Amino acid sequence: MDLSREHFRAMIFYDFKSSLSPKQCLERLQNAFGDQAPSKTTVYDWFNEFKRGRNFLSDELREGRPSTAVTDENIAAVRTMIEEDRHTTYGHIQACLGIGMSQIETILHDYLNVRKVCCRWIPHNLTQAQKQERVKWCKETLKKFSYGKSNSVFSIVTGDETWIYNYEPESKQQSTQWVFENEPNPTKVKRVRSAGRKMIASFFSRSGYIATVKLEDRRTVNAEWYTTVCLPIVIQKVREKRPRSQIILHQDNASSHTASQTTEFLKASNIKLMNHPPYSPDLAPCDFFLFPKIKDKLRGLKFTTPDEAVSYFENLVSEVPHEQWISCFDDWFHRMDKCIKHKGEYFEKQ
Repeated sequence: MDLSREHFRAMIFYDFKSSLSPKQCLERLQNAFGDQAPSKTTVYDWFNEFKRGRNFLSDELREGRPSTAVTDENIAAVRTMIEEDRHTTYGHIQACLGIGMSQIETILHDYLNVRKVCCRWIPHNLTQAQKQERVKWCKETLKKFSYGKSNSVFSIVTGDETWIYNYEPESKQQSTQWVFENEPNPTKVKRVRSAGRKMIASFFSRSGYIATVKLEDRRTVNAEWYTTVCLPIVIQKVREKRPRSQIILHQDNASSHTASQTTEFLKASNIKLMNHPPYSPDLAPCDFFLFPKIKDKLRGLKFTTPDEAVSYFENLVSEVPHEQWISCFDDWFHRMDKCIKHKGEYFEKQ
C-alpha cells in the first residue's frame, strides 16, 4: 500500500493526541514502516504545528512562498546541496532557498526520491590494498580446503579473546514486549555495562567446543601468556580427543598471535598456522558466530563476580548443538565466497 504524506500526518496527529512524545512517535513509525517512515525533522515539525493549534493535514500555501517554488532551478539546487553534504537539513535548505517546508518536502520526496537512513557501521575503512588482501586470502583458503569440503577442515581450531562482564545490558530488541491497546508504554531503567569483567580466550572446531581459558588478574594478553598458558591448554584438549590429528590454528592478527615467541611455539609444537586478513572480523568464526551468539544470552543477567559470569559463558558454549558448529564452518566458507563477490568490501547488510 502506498501511503501519502497526509496518511503519515494523521498517524503523527494520533500519537500527538495520545500524549506521546515526538521521539516515541518516530520510533513507532520507524518500527512499522522502516525506510518509508517520515524523517525525524518531519515528525518534530508536525508536533510543533499541532501544538500551535493546527487542525488540518493538507499542505498550506504561504504568502510569498507559492507552489511555484517547486521549480527546476530549486530542484537542481537541492540536489546539489545533498550531493555536497549528505547531512544537510530542512532548515539549511530553507535558509538557502527561502522556500517553505512543504515545498522542500515535495522536492525531496516527489522529485528527487531521496530518504534519510542511518549509516551502516563497518569495522574499518578498508584501503584498496586491504580489500585485495581479503580477496586473495579468501581465494587461497577456498582452494586449499576445497570450498569447505576437504577433510582438513576438521583439523582447523579457531579462537579469539573477548571480555565477559558481570552485567551486559539487554539490547533494545530484547527489551520489547507486548502491550494491550489502552495500556501505557512500558518503561525500563537504563543500566550501563558493569565494571567487573574478565578476559577469556575461547576455541572450537567444526567438531565442537574445545576450551575456554581465563586471563587471571586482568593482565594484558601477551605472547607469554598465550604460549605458556592458553595454547598448551587448548592443544592438550585437542590431543585428548584426537591424539594423532594435525592441528591447524586459525587466529586473527593480534600482537600476541603474531609475535615471534608465538610463531616459534607453534613451530615447535608442530602446529600449522592459518593466517587471517587484517580488519576482517566478518571472516572470523568467533566474531560472527560464537561471541555474539553467547553474549546475547548473557544480556540482562547479573553475576556477582566475573568468574561466575565466565562459568555461565562456558556452560552456554558447551550446550551449543553439534549441528550448529558444523553450520558455522559452512557459513565461514560461504562468507569467503561472498567477500570475493563483493571485491573485498564488507558484505553484511548490503
